[in-house]
Amino acid sequence: MADPLLQVEGLRVEFRTRDGVAHVLNGVDFHVDAGETLAVLGESGSGKSVTAGTVMGILPTPPAAVTGGSVRYRGEELLTATPERRRELRGEHIAMIFQDALSALNPVFTVGFQIGEQLRTRRGMSKRDAEKRAVELLDVVGIPGARQRVHDHPHQFSGGMRQRVMIAMSLALDPDVLIADEPTTALDVTVQAQIMDLLAEIQAERHMALILITHDLGVVAEVADRIAVMYAGRIVEHGDVHSLYANPGHPYTRALLESIPRVDTKGTSLAAIRGLPPSLTRIPPGCPFHPRCPMAAQRCADELPPLVLLPGERASACLFAEELVSP
Repeated sequence: MADPLLQVEGLRVEFRTRDGVAHVLNGVDFHVDAGETLAVLGESGSGKSVTAGTVMGILPTPPAAVTGGSVRYRGEELLTATPERRRELRGEHIAMIFQDALSALNPVFTVGFQIGEQLRTRRGMSKRDAEKRAVELLDVVGIPGARQRVHDHPHQFSGGMRQRVMIAMSLALDPDVLIADEPTTALDVTVQAQIMDLLAEIQAERHMALILITHDLGVVAEVADRIAVMYAGRIVEHGDVHSLYANPGHPYTRALLESIPRVDTKGTSLAAIRGLPPSLTRIPPGCPFHPRCPMAAQRCADELPPLVLLPGERASACLFAEELVSP
């Protein structure tokens, strides 16, 4: 079989701080193919954004340090690539939509200048041609009056429009892989739906791989092909979206799904996951989720469960996974 478009194996990342070493990623494994949408789920602090930053090669070093694993794009190892090669791949082949568009965009320059900059430096376009292409990209992502708005600054756009500008920037060089890090954070529900519909439309047109990092389970159900659930820097479950939602194989995934408000549970208390995620400088022994898990036994505190294969090309890092998914 051909290599996946993007393959991550055994990825380990530490942040060396004054308070100690934070083990942020602890053996992350996933892959994504062309035209596929992989959703990465998990609470804040589970390692989702650090995974994206490691793939992109934009983590600050120090304090971040990659201590193990592999990231391969079309079979090419990225972790050992030269800085020059990483810059060649970044934007051109693997692009990213950042979580906070207002912080990611430079307030001093117009959006047209910022979109056109990579076209001038990477494609050798003239200033006029780069601006023309920037107008086309703004039109593609649904910015009204793109020809006039290309001269506006980021603060002159609403939150939803800024996110569309970020998408236009990420698409400028026609990447094969797009990482969308919480692309609908702080947007109202209507705008969220518009942004996700836009991403799905563009992905279908370009046969692009999409890695969607989010904590919005409703969005995931609509757009994802496969899901990877993260907890304390590990993938604790992955599988296709329908099987995982219908019959989760890890207590953490089940708890996340049970915490979603439902129309058929009106008048009842909303389920919540007890406790807090562990500090990454003091991850508990055994299964990191066991202090919060309703199924925890003594062996859960002693053994770190590996990802075990389940029926239907699924996997779960739980000692009771087979019991959870059994009919």
